[in-house]
Amino acid sequence: MDTSATNLAWIIAALIDLSIKIAALIIIPRRRKPTAAMAWLLAIFLIPYVGILLYLLIGSFKLPKRRRQEQARIDEEIRASVRTAGLETMDTAWPRWFQRVVQQNEALTGLPASYGNEATLIGDYQASIDAMAAEIDRATRFVHVEFFIVAWDDTTRGFFSAMERAVARGVTVRLLADHLPSAKIPGSKKTFAELDRIGVKWSWMLPVQPFKGKYQRPDLRNHRKIVVVDGRVAFMGSQNLIARTYDLPGNIKRGLQWQELMTRLTGPVVAAVNAVFLSDWLIETGEELTDRVPATELTASTSPDALLCQVVPSGPGYDTENNLRMFLSLIYGATEKVIITSPYFVPDEAMVYAITTACQRGLEVQLFVSEQADQWLVGHAQRSYYSDLLEAGVRIFMYPAPYILHAKHMSIDDDVAFIGSSNMDIRSFSLNAESSLLVRGASFVRAMREVEQGYRDAGRELTLEQWRKEPLKATFFDGLARLTSAVN
Repeated sequence: MDTSATNLAWIIAALIDLSIKIAALIIIPRRRKPTAAMAWLLAIFLIPYVGILLYLLIGSFKLPKRRRQEQARIDEEIRASVRTAGLETMDTAWPRWFQRVVQQNEALTGLPASYGNEATLIGDYQASIDAMAAEIDRATRFVHVEFFIVAWDDTTRGFFSAMERAVARGVTVRLLADHLPSAKIPGSKKTFAELDRIGVKWSWMLPVQPFKGKYQRPDLRNHRKIVVVDGRVAFMGSQNLIARTYDLPGNIKRGLQWQELMTRLTGPVVAAVNAVFLSDWLIETGEELTDRVPATELTASTSPDALLCQVVPSGPGYDTENNLRMFLSLIYGATEKVIITSPYFVPDEAMVYAITTACQRGLEVQLFVSEQADQWLVGHAQRSYYSDLLEAGVRIFMYPAPYILHAKHMSIDDDVAFIGSSNMDIRSFSLNAESSLLVRGASFVRAMREVEQGYRDAGRELTLEQWRKEPLKATFFDGLARLTSAVN
């Protein structure tokens, strides 16, 4: 090749490279947080071929337009139903800041808060599954089950048997399971063959099946954990329908066991929990269900300890991060105490500022995390925040190995709390469909305080002095993992 041809080739290559970089600068920052945009730009500029390929695969942090439009349509139907039934709830006796949080949640999701609910916390792993199975054995109309991971094993066998008995009685049982996480569990084919055998109607959530025309960014996941029986009782929380080891040989070898927290709900809020399931079922299957009980027909508790509850779904089907906005509002509204439990604590800048600002305002702030991480990258990303938090005055408590503290909840002052499926991490804020429950009631927070004390008694407190003795090698990996966590 002569010199002129070589020079022309270099010029063309340089122009292509420049065009890609200019396009990246225009496209990537759109509607994306600066930290995430910067992480993507660095990846494309420093490792262009790999960076571009990754961006094409996982660059979109929203579901396909059709699914987002369907979610918006469903939300508007919910809003119309709420207005027609006169279910909007606002009480001038609430603190003004809390009124605004409830108003914000309803504006984003269409789901109102409701009075007259009762909630029981269940922290025992097997007892939680058994409690759900017992309610299924009482079902007369329908059972709705939705989990991130579903498996048929020794731990869940009683739950599956209860579903089989319900189907035999003529009860319609429907189940949603997230595709990739459930399909990769050992024995998954037997699990879904068993569902077919007993007559459960089931569907994948967010299936990655490109040859069937079902595809979106493959790491967008439906992370919700919901059970609704007859529209009269519901369960929400952090636990999946699987053994405590997740049936994974690596977990069993390491002795890892998951520690969870679920809540059993009765009252008008059950209708809202069911609405989340009905929405997901419609979006995944195209089938609009009539198995619903209006909140006005559900018996409201008259107990002095009855709770105000509001369900807050969030995820890539929405235009905004509903859960993150609620968490920030709760922390900024707190006046005395903020206690956070999260297995994967990888917050964005807004969350870090909210937590450290709470300390500067003189609030008591505590964080419960696992001493041992089940995911190397997430574990190091989480550790990268400890120094900033400890220096700000956050007390960090480490739940002991070999347990993975997988519960997700927060208590604010003495009468406000959240419990659900959402971690305090960027993935749960942007990429996962989550379900959260906002609760106002001193009795519920007292019960959560007992759970928190149990974590405290079982584990140990990490001090700033101890943290400063961490080896340099570990902190290097912490910082590297923190950079990668911003890519979304």
